[in-house]
Amino acid sequence: MITFVFLKFHPKQQRIVLSKKLWLHPSSLLDYSYFIFSVFFRVMIILPVIISTKEVALFVNIVLLNQYGFVRIETLSYTQVMVLFTLILFILNDFTRYWLHRLLHFVPWLWVFHKVHHSAKVLNPLTFYRVHPIEFLLFGFRYSLSIGFVTGVFVFLFGSLVSIYDILGVNLFVFIFSLLGSNLRHSHIKLGFGNVVELFLISPLQHQIHHSKNYMNTNFGGFLSVWDYLFGTLILSKNVTNIKFGLEKTQMKNFQSLKDLLFFPFIVTYKQIKK
Repeated sequence: MITFVFLKFHPKQQRIVLSKKLWLHPSSLLDYSYFIFSVFFRVMIILPVIISTKEVALFVNIVLLNQYGFVRIETLSYTQVMVLFTLILFILNDFTRYWLHRLLHFVPWLWVFHKVHHSAKVLNPLTFYRVHPIEFLLFGFRYSLSIGFVTGVFVFLFGSLVSIYDILGVNLFVFIFSLLGSNLRHSHIKLGFGNVVELFLISPLQHQIHHSKNYMNTNFGGFLSVWDYLFGTLILSKNVTNIKFGLEKTQMKNFQSLKDLLFFPFIVTYKQIKK
């Protein structure tokens, strides 16, 4: 819906967004094939080895019980606990996502794997899934540890009152931000939120700037840009006019096929260890 409204008022961008050159670009075709591969790979290989949030929550709950005994806070209502739990889950999830994303850029051996995501020459919704399996693993562990930790603490403090507000199984706040266009981050729809809002919320255009060759060490936030603002990595969309996606030409040649996306980071890592 947001796309249709945006293109209605920005007819010049229709030519780019609806162009066959975009949707049939070699980079897009690689995204499609990599998406199919990644779905099977994640289900068969990645998910079975990632510790679950329930296991982490149970561990945290047991540690707290052993340390402090039985504790139960009964001054908050069921609704208050749900709102608090839903909000803290969202904030902590976004905060840890910011820092892992930032580490993927600044730790050299992690950047080798994260380059796979930044090797997309053009953006489309499936570019979101152009992520190396090692990165999938890291984000999976991050999610389980952060969400599991909060859940364990809340179960310890509030027992059976713990539950979240969700819509279609998605955290309420994530659902709201998705309605605001967060799913357009990997697209050529240049939707900005304006200087004031972009201090707090990442707009699709801000994330597109993150995919630019010249600004990829900025705008690491997932939903909230306040982390970028606090830690000095924020760029507002109005301050950038020229965006060229992808890596430098000398690096792009290493990410031209499904085989490249999967194995090139391992080859680079092996060579670095061997030195």
